[in-house]
Amino acid sequence: MKLFNPTLLLALSACSSHAAPLTADQNWPQWRGPLANGIAPNGNPPTTWSETSNVKWKVKLPGRGSATPIVWENQIFIQTAIATDKRIEAPAEKAAAAPQPQVAGAPQTPAEPPPGRRRPGGGGGGGGFGRGEKPTEVHQFVLLSVDRQTGKTLWQQTVREEVPHEGAHRDHGFASHSPITDGQHVYSWFGSRGLHCYNLKGALKWQKQFGQLRTKNSFGEGNSPALFGKTLVVTWDHEGEDFIAAFDKYSGQELWRQTRDESTSWATPFIVQHGGKSQVIASASRKVRSYDLATGKLLWECAGLGSNVIPTPVAGHDMVYAMSGHDGRKLLAIRLGREGDLTGSDAVAWSLDKSTPYVPSPLLQGRLALLLRGKGRQALLFRCQSGPAPLRSPAARSFAGRLRLSGGGQWTNLSDGPQRRFHRHQELRQAGSARDQPAGRPVRRLPGHRRQ
Repeated sequence: MKLFNPTLLLALSACSSHAAPLTADQNWPQWRGPLANGIAPNGNPPTTWSETSNVKWKVKLPGRGSATPIVWENQIFIQTAIATDKRIEAPAEKAAAAPQPQVAGAPQTPAEPPPGRRRPGGGGGGGGFGRGEKPTEVHQFVLLSVDRQTGKTLWQQTVREEVPHEGAHRDHGFASHSPITDGQHVYSWFGSRGLHCYNLKGALKWQKQFGQLRTKNSFGEGNSPALFGKTLVVTWDHEGEDFIAAFDKYSGQELWRQTRDESTSWATPFIVQHGGKSQVIASASRKVRSYDLATGKLLWECAGLGSNVIPTPVAGHDMVYAMSGHDGRKLLAIRLGREGDLTGSDAVAWSLDKSTPYVPSPLLQGRLALLLRGKGRQALLFRCQSGPAPLRSPAARSFAGRLRLSGGGQWTNLSDGPQRRFHRHQELRQAGSARDQPAGRPVRRLPGHRRQ
């Protein structure tokens, strides 16, 4: 069994006691925070810390993963995948099948799909940078509840135990989905391992299974669910049959499902209200689409992004900003309130075809949007309404860097490397003069957890 030594670290100023229950925007209930956009309106995190300063506790976590911890009052929830001592032997290659007799007039089925076509239900083809091989160890897919004041594990639930059916990218492993909570229940989404609802004491209320995702190049899974009111939304985009579906958060009953024609994407759906209507934005390679949250009706769609879509969209100024940064870098500023196919129309207020993020999702504050360019080597500021000329400022190299904006307008990113380091930056300014400053000594774990 491989041993992993991930650590969860809590900054001191973020864990003070509260006499009254916290409101939703004072918690961190989902991937990208209370507003699903990376901004903590009431946040006041420390900008320096060390082993002896501004750290209340630090604990090791079992397993491996890159899921974001979520916080509700005195509980922290995080997902992890734990490799066990149980192993299975890789199945032997099947012997070549004997030639089948041909029936006159019967259509012949090719052994491989035509070039450029996906095999229905099949995984990605060989190769691919960072691709991991299919494991032979049984993994436990676990949801943890940790006491926010002490770091003590309150409860641990194994939602599924199995051998993963395919590999995962070496940067994230098998626990990249983040849970989500409404303060009454916590919803654990593990993609191929299903959707599970627990109360805050760890009792299972309902669960759903959807089959197996077959991701491009076996890069693995990684989006998170979205929640608004009583409706929980997940997307299922892979190298097979695709869909987006909504569920009643109390019972797990499926409210609606819409089929999609997509390749593998990792973007988390984003719910926005506009014109008195709630809509869920699903960003993907072929099209960005908007669905009525209540009915699932397709409201609008817009083509133009590149492949391997990962960033989650953000919204503001009556527009939604969707982007990709792999093969075909693109940022689309799409006006809300339109219907139908918006591709090439004036509904696209402006667009950009360079300097867009591959993995990091953007921040939006006031009139400015902040991106990590490409793989995080440079931070870019944009004027949301006018675009597209960026206001550049240097940032430390931060592959798959995560950005968090506190209520004071300061933003931080986490640099990757032999030793991870936080960098704090000045308040967003129109001049784009964010200055990179090391914040304390290097730290290794926050918010994700990976093998040391």
